Amino acid sequence: MTASAKTSPAMSQPPITRERLAEAYAKARAHLLSQRTPEGFWVGELASSALSTATAVCALTLADRHRFAALIGGGARWLLDHQMSDGGWGDTVKSFSNISTTMLCRAALTLGKGAGAAPGQRIDESLRRAEDYLERVAGGRGPRTLAQAIRARYGKDRTFSVPILLCSALAGLIDWREAPPLPYELACLPASAYKWINLPVVSYALPALIALGVLQHAKTELRIPLIHQLRQAAIPRALRKLESIQPVNGGFLEATPLVSFVTMSMAGAGRGLHPVVQKAVRFLEGAVRPDGSWPIDTNLSTWVTTLSINALADAGENLNQSGQEWHRHEPVRAIPSDGQADVCPTALRRWLLDQQYRETHPFTSAAPGGWGWAPLPGAVPDADDTSGALLAMRNLGVTAESSEAAKSGVSWLLDLQNRDGGWPTFCRGWGHLPFDRSSADISAHALRALAAWKKDFHSASFATAGEREAYTRRMEGAIKRGLRFLGRAQRSDGAWIPLWFGNQHAPEEENPTYGTTRVLTAYRALNLIETEAARRGLHWLIRAQGDDGGWGGAPQTPSSVEETALAVGALLDCGEVAGSREALERGIRRLVERVEDGGFVNASPIGFYFAKLWYFEQLYPVIFCAGALGRALRIKSID
Repeated sequence: MTASAKTSPAMSQPPITRERLAEAYAKARAHLLSQRTPEGFWVGELASSALSTATAVCALTLADRHRFAALIGGGARWLLDHQMSDGGWGDTVKSFSNISTTMLCRAALTLGKGAGAAPGQRIDESLRRAEDYLERVAGGRGPRTLAQAIRARYGKDRTFSVPILLCSALAGLIDWREAPPLPYELACLPASAYKWINLPVVSYALPALIALGVLQHAKTELRIPLIHQLRQAAIPRALRKLESIQPVNGGFLEATPLVSFVTMSMAGAGRGLHPVVQKAVRFLEGAVRPDGSWPIDTNLSTWVTTLSINALADAGENLNQSGQEWHRHEPVRAIPSDGQADVCPTALRRWLLDQQYRETHPFTSAAPGGWGWAPLPGAVPDADDTSGALLAMRNLGVTAESSEAAKSGVSWLLDLQNRDGGWPTFCRGWGHLPFDRSSADISAHALRALAAWKKDFHSASFATAGEREAYTRRMEGAIKRGLRFLGRAQRSDGAWIPLWFGNQHAPEEENPTYGTTRVLTAYRALNLIETEAARRGLHWLIRAQGDDGGWGGAPQTPSSVEETALAVGALLDCGEVAGSREALERGIRRLVERVEDGGFVNASPIGFYFAKLWYFEQLYPVIFCAGALGRALRIKSID
């Protein structure tokens, strides 16, 4: 705990009463349940994104500026309306300005101006302010200076630096040669070879590698004619690969930026009539919002549904259809939820089972058994969503069908585990770039899923008792290796750093609060909260608490509902640690007050998606808050 926290006025206030806590939980629970679709699951809403809107405007302008004039104009006006006071743009309306998004918005308005997207005078003024911002953050406004600043921001990972630079080149703002070359011809190799050839982009950016590489090839002439001719000969095969991995709805990963980069590259290379482009622009047409903006991704419905189920289960709600309690505590139903129907486990279980991949995925070549983040064509299976789905099915009650699905999902996770004992996001064995490496948050989630199912395969089919025993031993071995990975990943101060969630206020934009809470939750699930590593993590979390009783992404950062709820949830039921009771009381008070004043629905930009790309999800604070308050009420941690 910080020195200032010791004398905080909140410390002298009486503990939150059980009745007040129950009222706050009931309100959060009711709001969460009210966000369901008529079918009973959750969809959520991702923030509108200046980055996505800018890339979509560029793509549609280059694809057909006359056909898409209305969409181009709407997107350009949204960008003009949401330019920051410093002249830049952030990824969301709550994000700080950054050089990458500002470069893309500058390109979009430059191209959009030629398409008659908005009054020229207004665009000129916006571009002047943007160039002033870029000069301040990059140390100059010259094309080479700006290009160098973008390359420096991303280092060896070209997943995002090359698209930004080529988008700017398409708008005539920098030279084509400023973008490092992408070897699109490598996409012609078998998918099994990708992890061995050190692609300069992460595993899920193959569409961009192909399209951007083809664009570069079309715009630059190699000095060695023979090599140029060989690369030219590889284009048809690379484009067939691109076409084969495009989802039926055209939406690569359901991600507007990725779809847009592919579209603008193909159109810029003179291939605007290619089937890939035609499907991609249909996706962009369908993804635009009424206000003219685009979100970063279509939705995260599978992810937010499993988060919601698991939060309600953590709160003590009995989600097991059989009526058998899945915790050693009775579920709490202190106050009715304003007429909201209870969660139907049968319908949710069926919905989750339907989202499991039953065939090898054409994009990542992932084996059957995993889950993606949404039941949409562009989603792909990944470790985080698979772990969340496994936990949700366990919380909904074990049936013969769900046990068989879990057996397949657990096997998928076991096969994905890296040699270092941790879990990556998408593909085993990739470690060249950050987003393909093992990470603490994803590994902790996988460990929780394995622990939840380790003793519950009585309904799954095994050929022999020996096969079942061998399967269990394999799970136990994976858990041991995963714990060793987490031990090595812990920082010297006791915290863990996550991969997929950052905090714009924290040093290096990291989020040790999120990472540490996720790992501590795994230690608790494995009955290892008394270990030295867990104790060190708990002490770090207590010290990180802010003066207002909440938590931000790191010590000395503004608190958010999301991070405060996750910290409270991690501290609950973790035994006595110096300062833990006081920290809990202050944290719970902070959450209760945020529910009472309505602030618990205000989402914060805590998400990383791709490299240094921000988003926020409207359901995150509600889900995390309901789970933490319900758990606090259930275990009677305060009187």
